[in-house]
Amino acid sequence: MAYDNTCKYIASQNPASFVRWLLPNEEFTTVEILKTELPAEPIRADSLILLRFGNTILHLEFEKLPYSDPPIPERMLNYWVRLYGKYRCRIEQVVIYLQRIDSPLVFLDRFQVGNTVHPYRVIRLWEEDPASFLAEPALLPLAPLTRSNAPRELLAQVAAEVELIQDPAQRREILVCTAVMAGLLHKPNLISQLFREDNMQESLFYQQIVEKGEQRGEQRGLQRGLQQGLQQGLQQGLQQGLQQGQKQQAFFQILRQLMRRVGEIAPSTEERIRALSLSQLENLAEALLDFSSPADLTAWLDNLN
Repeated sequence: MAYDNTCKYIASQNPASFVRWLLPNEEFTTVEILKTELPAEPIRADSLILLRFGNTILHLEFEKLPYSDPPIPERMLNYWVRLYGKYRCRIEQVVIYLQRIDSPLVFLDRFQVGNTVHPYRVIRLWEEDPASFLAEPALLPLAPLTRSNAPRELLAQVAAEVELIQDPAQRREILVCTAVMAGLLHKPNLISQLFREDNMQESLFYQQIVEKGEQRGEQRGLQRGLQQGLQQGLQQGLQQGLQQGQKQQAFFQILRQLMRRVGEIAPSTEERIRALSLSQLENLAEALLDFSSPADLTAWLDNLN
């Protein structure tokens, strides 16, 4: 998850900036990255980061899409119970959605079943005022995704602010992270114009991207937004990852359409859909227009064998 990992990297390198943004009224002197020893499930290391200051833990979840198994509200409750059981302190939880999406799930801010209610905070970046992000260097990578009637001009403004960062090492890291995040909204040629690859190559985060790209094809392809800019030297290593990224995007789009057509999808059926090839997913996108019940979907999947 290139975007989740980028956000996690930004927050881990600049934890105080995130505390000031999300809890502006808190007083603190130091912030530490909490490496929890909680069991792996359902902790998702690619999106979870825990910041501790004083007697408070700030639990951040960065999400591109609101789909999850188990669902995000259930995960947030699970995390809170386990974190509180281990640390016995105040826990502030924030889910940060990165990319605008037309789904009611991005407005859910609590787990509620019967008498059990567990609220948490939700931030949809596309609704946030860009001013506070432009004023804080560590938050500049998120600025292109904030509220704007002229996103292209906002991206140019962000690029200009990055160039004003005095420390060369910090400027390189912020430059790379901003280019990655801008790929959620902007086309490759614009990103390449504003964020030159030769200015990034000494960045430690960029080198991590290159290394992962060479070793594994960067599982999610580092997103289409950087294929013609940041990834020029990674094309072979990223080709497989790009295909996986396209398949993942198609899966979530089709899953949303199916839920509108036939209602709730059973977890076992969802896994069968996830296992389909990209071409099979494309066929399913056409076939689902004739579905009226979950049985139609099951029958279609059974006919593949």
